[in-house]
Amino acid sequence: MAKGKKKSDDKANGRKITLNMAKNCLTITMDGKRRLDLSNKGISTMPKCILKLCDIEELDLSRNLLTKVPDFIDKFVNLRFLDLHSNYLEHISAAIGRLQNLVTLNLCNNRLTPRSLPSELGLLGKLHKLNLGLNQLDTLPTAIGALKELRQIGLFDNRLTRYPDCLLKLSHLERVNIQGNPILPERPPDLDPIRRVECLYLVRESRLCGDCLMKCQKERKRLEEIGRAKAVKSKPKRRFAGLVSPNSVARTNQETWR
Repeated sequence: MAKGKKKSDDKANGRKITLNMAKNCLTITMDGKRRLDLSNKGISTMPKCILKLCDIEELDLSRNLLTKVPDFIDKFVNLRFLDLHSNYLEHISAAIGRLQNLVTLNLCNNRLTPRSLPSELGLLGKLHKLNLGLNQLDTLPTAIGALKELRQIGLFDNRLTRYPDCLLKLSHLERVNIQGNPILPERPPDLDPIRRVECLYLVRESRLCGDCLMKCQKERKRLEEIGRAKAVKSKPKRRFAGLVSPNSVARTNQETWR
């Protein structure tokens, strides 16, 4: 019975990663960066033992069972690449804003909502690529507008109903993937030149104070002038009799002038 219970608890808590196991997952990239690949390991919490390897430049924790990014993520100050896609993330620690060297952040395919994303994301001054696709975002935090070096952002398959205004502030943005969102069409401008009112109130001039009476008289005078101008404009032009076509006499006497 005890063994069965222990096995059940292990499954709930996810797989345990030791420091030796983590060291065996260390590789060197083609450009000489140290990369720790703990993807698809069945872990439900970020193992603290990897703090011994906090000088790495790339960390891959994708395709696991993680539900949050812990506060100690800020110890990985050299990180340039952080991949957390295809987890169960519902919370991102504000400490992520202290990863000042981060260039690529992949948070795709999680359970993130606008409240899950801290405003400290806007502190990632070197971030070039941000993937937030396949989440539950119906809006973006305004902090995204502070990512002045952002080149690419993935927002596909979320719940956005309009193009996020904060993206308009990003002058270096080259690519936005917003497919798969229920974007509503922009409302066309009102073409009716007549301003409509729901209620119209009538009052005697004697009931108005001096200032209000002056304003009403001034407005009435303005409207009358507009009406007269339209009437003059629509009045038919006078036709001159005796001319078959314009300059007909000039054409007849043309040879005499020469």
